[in-house]
Parts: sequence; C-alpha cells; structure tokens
Amino acid sequence: MDKIILDCDPGHDDAFAIMLAVSHLEVLGITTVGGNSPLEKTTINALKILEVLGRQDIPVHAGHASPLVVPLVTAPMFHGESGLDGPVLPFPATPAAKGHAVDFIIDTVMATDGVTIVATGPLTNVAAALGREPRIAARIREISIMGGSATYGNWTPAAEFNIFVDPEAAWKVFESGLHIKMCGLNLTQQACMTPREFERIAAVPTRAGSFAAELLRFFMASSIRVAGIKGADIHDALAVAWLIDPGLIKAAPMHVTVELKGEYTRGMTVCDYRHLRSDDPKVDLARSVHYAPRGRKPNAEVGLELDFEGFMSLLLSTLASLP
Repeated sequence: MDKIILDCDPGHDDAFAIMLAVSHLEVLGITTVGGNSPLEKTTINALKILEVLGRQDIPVHAGHASPLVVPLVTAPMFHGESGLDGPVLPFPATPAAKGHAVDFIIDTVMATDGVTIVATGPLTNVAAALGREPRIAARIREISIMGGSATYGNWTPAAEFNIFVDPEAAWKVFESGLHIKMCGLNLTQQACMTPREFERIAAVPTRAGSFAAELLRFFMASSIRVAGIKGADIHDALAVAWLIDPGLIKAAPMHVTVELKGEYTRGMTVCDYRHLRSDDPKVDLARSVHYAPRGRKPNAEVGLELDFEGFMSLLLSTLASLP
C-alpha cells in the first residue's frame, strides 16, 4: 500500500480524492494550501471531509495561505462561499494538527522511506518544502499532480487553475528532478460527472454515497452554469486513482516546464511530445518512443487517456465500502 501525503485545497473534487485515498492508500497526513478557497476554509473543509469518513486519525496541517510571488486567486464561482457548498456539515470537532504543512512534509519524508506526494492544489507547499530541505527530492518516491494541461487551459486559454495560481511553485517542482505523474486537464476532463453518473453515485446506499451525491449536485450545477459544460469534472480524484490502479490511465513521457513570463501564456505547462511518432496525442503507448535529439529529457509521465468505466467502477466500489 502506497504511503502518501495528500496536499490539497478542498474543494469538491479534492473531496473525491480524499475518499479514494483513505480507502486504498496509507495516508500519513493531509496538508492544506490556499487555492480553491482561502487557507482557513480549505483546512476546515479537509477536517469536515475526514469527519464524514470517520478518519479523524489522519492529521491535517495547514500550510501556505498565498502563492510564492503573487496574490492568491480563488474559485468561489465553482465551489461556493465555503469552498465546499452543497452538503450541510457541522463545524469540525477535530482541530487542525499543530505545525506548519511544510515542516510536516519535510519531517515525514526525512523519517519515512518511500513517501509519495499527491498534490491536488497549487504547489506552494511542495515547492517551499523542496526549497527549505533539498534532500527530500531524493527521498520522495514520486509526486502525482493534478494540474496543468497538454492542450488548453481553463483559467486562461493557456493555463489550468492550479498551475496559474502559483506558477513559480509549479516551475520549481517540475525542475526539481522528482518523478512526476501529471494529471492535466486533457486527462481530467475525461472524468466528467453528468446526470447519468450522478444517479449511479446517488444510488450507493452509504453515508459516503450520499455525501458524494450532495457534493456533485452543487458542483455539477455550478460547472454547468459557469463553464457551460455538460457536468462536473472531478479532476483531483485522478491523481489518487492513478496510484491505486495504474492501468486506468495511459500516459507518455514528456518534458514539462512552466511558462512564467508570457503575457498570454503565464502558468502554461509546456509539454514536449515531439518524440511521439503519432500526430494524435492518443498514441499507441505500448510501443517504444524516441526522444527529439534537441529536446530535454522527459521529467514527467503525462496522462493522456482515462479508462472511464474502470474509474467509475473504482469510485462506486469505494463509496459502497466506506462506513
């Protein structure tokens, strides 16, 4: 069972990531960051989710409230005033753990072999930890990120929200030498929950199933209203699902960096897939690939294709198994 630290900014889709993680992985702790909502709200929401799941044993450490360089941008139009609108949940009885998230990441990684970081929000905490204690880069097994895109953005034409919020932090992580799994928009938009999926989830006769349905009811409505899409993309869940069942996602090795200076492209994840021989990003990934002679060596596995029915099977069985 993978040992993980889940760095997140809950968030409706983060809630699905947490439900999958606590069911299938050894969650050493949850660290929160300002992103979908301000830090105080993302921390409260993480505690609320764990209480719904009966997992108050997992510590929650609050981290950075704002990005490394620029002011925080949030997304209340998608997640509501609380950051987790929809379910009516009491204020958490369990307080956040003492100690800053960056200290928790460093201390845990240095004391524990084989830790994987799952990051489903802006990468501020992770970048700060790498900057403060560079030795953790050699000890982290890998990092599974929800962020960026191999195609277009959502917050701007070029940039996905998590990377756009703190592109300097994202650049530091992609340039760190860590083994990276990248779940970008081009992948996560394949995990769209429409009314059909809502009905399947609402039929799960557990508290977790009801909680998931309440989350989706709000998130689908806001996504349809604000973005004009057909449902709610539960982006963050894929960064966890990839660890649980690697066969759910087809990926290709690419070099990825983050644009920091472009007037129109700041926060863009620049993915170099010139070495893939197909003109279609949905290439047959079983065959060997050849790297462009002048390109930089790949530093990430970039997710391209999702086995959606396999993912839904994992999600539904998880909701059914939770107490």
